[in-house]
Amino acid sequence: MRALQFDPVTLPPEAEEMRRRVRAFLAAERTAGRLVAYRGSWSVFDPDFSQRAGAAGFIGLTLPREYGGHGQSSLVRYVVTEEMLAAGAPCGAHWVADRQSAPQILRYGSERAKREILPRICAGRCYFAIGMSEPDSGSDLAAVRTRAVRTRGGWLINGSKIWTSRAHQVHYLIALVRTGEAGEDRHGGLTQFIIDLSRPGVQIRPIRNIAGRHEFNEVFFTDYFVEDDMMVGKEGQGWSMVTSELSFERSGPDRFLSDYHLLVALIDKVGSMPDRRSAIEIGRLVSHLAALRRMSISIAGLVEKGKMPGVEAALVKDVGTTFEREIPEVARRVITTEPSLEEDDVFVKSLAHVVLEAPSFTIRGGTREILRGMIARALGLR
Repeated sequence: MRALQFDPVTLPPEAEEMRRRVRAFLAAERTAGRLVAYRGSWSVFDPDFSQRAGAAGFIGLTLPREYGGHGQSSLVRYVVTEEMLAAGAPCGAHWVADRQSAPQILRYGSERAKREILPRICAGRCYFAIGMSEPDSGSDLAAVRTRAVRTRGGWLINGSKIWTSRAHQVHYLIALVRTGEAGEDRHGGLTQFIIDLSRPGVQIRPIRNIAGRHEFNEVFFTDYFVEDDMMVGKEGQGWSMVTSELSFERSGPDRFLSDYHLLVALIDKVGSMPDRRSAIEIGRLVSHLAALRRMSISIAGLVEKGKMPGVEAALVKDVGTTFEREIPEVARRVITTEPSLEEDDVFVKSLAHVVLEAPSFTIRGGTREILRGMIARALGLR
């Protein structure tokens, strides 16, 4: 049993200076007609924007300069992330690579992987997907069945991954595969590899969501060969690495700002003189947002100190995505309207978009059942 750690963190002056820089960049993008605010911006795939953001120095902020990064703190990167989300910038191309793949490669990758891949990520020209989930396994990562078998100079991989966002558009994914026996706790024998999706032995099939869009995929490996130096970390180290990686995925502002634009549209729609019920409903949402932001910044501070706050990240993800799913429900109670993607009204269109996307919010990054089990164990409740 342990206490959850959410120490208060004050953003340093260099973070606020970066805020001014990124706002100026986004304003210039709008003036040039290259930026129209997107709903769910971190899932919108725009390689041209990613390359401009990379050239401006907004990707790979925490990576060392020798690998194309900028040697900044996690708190500086946090500011860039929340400003991009608040502006609706289309960050989907570089999002996963910048958020978690690059830190994993920096910490555990071979020198070849660092030299070949990290500078391209920082430039906004190299994109990653996540190869964790598998068919019939849900959020149970210990049930991984995709297997890698040793061969001369590397490994042969056979199996499949599912719900692999943007696999049809990215260059690489980091796959969690089985290389040995699971052991009593089922966490043994797992290893991570960098998979080049352009090479033979990979087949990608689309999965369309309820909105008719193609973001998810199923990825099949048939005798896919991967070299030894594309292993991330050591053989059998995959479980500890993937749980630390999920700290990056679960704790950021993308876990409570996915439908931020609907909240803004709701406030604008209600106006400066809301009735009492609307004021209470919106005030509660805003206060929850403020608390989540403080918790998320606290985790960025822990990461900056070299810690991997997996349980705290799980809590932010669970509470944050629950908050995201609550926003459209509050919006529908406060404003009586029929959501429609065909309407010009910003609120109506935003509501329609979020109603379609919201069911996925609590699934990605681990279901709430898995996360709450983690939190309960840490608190000694199970």
